Amino acid sequence: MRRIFKILKAGEWAYFACGVAFIVLQVFLDLKMPDYMSTITVLATSGAAAGMGEIWKNGGLMLACALGSAVSSACVGFFAARIAAAVAFRLRSMIFDKVESFSMEEINRFSTASLITRTTNDVMQVQMVISMGMQVMIKAPVLAVWAIVKISGRQWQWSAATAGAVAVMVLMMLVLLIAVFPKFRKMQRLTDDLNAVTRENLTGVRVVRAYNAEKYQEEKFARANEALTKTQLFTSRAMAILSPVMNLVMTGLSVAIYWMGAYLIEDVETGAARSALFGQMTAFSGYAMQVVMAFMMLAMIFIILPRAMVSVRRIGEVLDTEASVRDGPLAAAPAGSPVGTVEFKNVSFKYPDASEYVLHGVSFKAERGQTVAFIGSTGSGKSTAINLVPRFYDATEGEVLVDGINVRDYTLAALHDKIGYVPQRAVLFSGTVESNVAYGEKAGFAFDGEKVKEAVRIAQGQDFVEKMEGGYGAHIARGGTNVSGGQKQRLAIARAVCRDPEIYIFDDSFSALDYKTDKLLRRALKEETGGATSLIVAQRIGTIRDADLIIVLDEGNVVGKGTHDELMRSCGVYREIALSQLSEEELSGMAKEVLS
Repeated sequence: MRRIFKILKAGEWAYFACGVAFIVLQVFLDLKMPDYMSTITVLATSGAAAGMGEIWKNGGLMLACALGSAVSSACVGFFAARIAAAVAFRLRSMIFDKVESFSMEEINRFSTASLITRTTNDVMQVQMVISMGMQVMIKAPVLAVWAIVKISGRQWQWSAATAGAVAVMVLMMLVLLIAVFPKFRKMQRLTDDLNAVTRENLTGVRVVRAYNAEKYQEEKFARANEALTKTQLFTSRAMAILSPVMNLVMTGLSVAIYWMGAYLIEDVETGAARSALFGQMTAFSGYAMQVVMAFMMLAMIFIILPRAMVSVRRIGEVLDTEASVRDGPLAAAPAGSPVGTVEFKNVSFKYPDASEYVLHGVSFKAERGQTVAFIGSTGSGKSTAINLVPRFYDATEGEVLVDGINVRDYTLAALHDKIGYVPQRAVLFSGTVESNVAYGEKAGFAFDGEKVKEAVRIAQGQDFVEKMEGGYGAHIARGGTNVSGGQKQRLAIARAVCRDPEIYIFDDSFSALDYKTDKLLRRALKEETGGATSLIVAQRIGTIRDADLIIVLDEGNVVGKGTHDELMRSCGVYREIALSQLSEEELSGMAKEVLS
């Protein structure tokens, strides 16, 4: 919890100080009421003629204390809510900013579902405990200590009964805490699992329906739901014991105080002394109830504190995780460095915690303006290789150079300013066509409407964009669900073109395009992107046959390197891929088309 206190600002500490002041005032007023009650009891039992006026006076003061206590409680609630809301706001921002700095290694380690739970559910648990904690955790010990001071020096029998009641409550809370705390940790993990199943079902809903797998998904969800429900039932039942036991203790303590008081009063001979002792008993009963109430408030905290502590720990795990991919010292390549070059020097890579390498000793160099293509069977490491350039992961061995500089030496912002990246699965964000194409930032570069239109034209998207209602201001739904797969790919390519990068990375980004659009798009890119270097991952021979260099990967090894014609003669793997897609006649036709 110390981390939580560290993020409080001066304004929140001022609210905290005001809240503590009102808590002290509330406790003072609560503990004055038994005094007035004692005086009223003595006056009522003494039979004094002038007692009625004093009774009304003390009753009025007692009512004023009750009203003052209620107003103080409302003020404490206000300050506590402000502090809790500010902490929750800051925590969510800190988690989001931290996750933004994570590489794919850290994101995969936590899982997307868990990160969402930690940003929402866990922060809510912390907010709740802060909101209640200020009203209860501070008030309870102040109330308990002050009430104990008030009752000290009175009849020892009453004090012993109160101490016994407190001991029972403390013992019960400790037992429950030891039994329940591990279950709260398990509950948050099971919440992650439930969110993961729900998210998987929603994102894959079309596949689920197409394969009539609704029952399978329902059973999968039911298992996760049942596991979470059982754990919640255990914790809820355990905590439900607190309330009846507390009520039993309070009732038993009241009975004990009055039962002992009856014997003590019976032993007193004079009427005045009996009235005084009866008043003391009434006041002691009020103080004892305040002591018990203090421990009841602590019991309320014990219900939510264990889960909140688990949440704090889970949030801390995210905030304490250092990103494996960090900024280097260079904000730009030194003057005189080559521009638009990409070089792999004996690069090998394996995923974190994996035993097998995905890439083995990959080496090549792409000069400015060249197109380098990667092809191979599924799982051969094509996408993995190009994902090392923008540092989604870092190479395990060897060096990846951009403009002659190791990518580890660039700041991430400077490296990404050089790159236009189009992922395998086109990603669009809720907004407009223009906001999706002119997405992100680039140092010293201004995105404007004309650049957006030019980028869309190059990406062969002008026809369908201008037919949309609103044109470049047309609405794009989250995930691009209101456009087709090919349209999404073209808008994603336009986004990369709009950045005017030195290096394009196309990760199988033409797969949803027909052959005609594919051909027109590649021609437009070659003619109009200012000699930028292109790295292309593709499955279709037609997409990469014009590349300056084609790298053939097989199980992470480079088994062929050269142009299309060279590989057709020298690389069996490439020739096998080509013949699986096109006939000898079609391949010959391609060669004639290139020559013409």
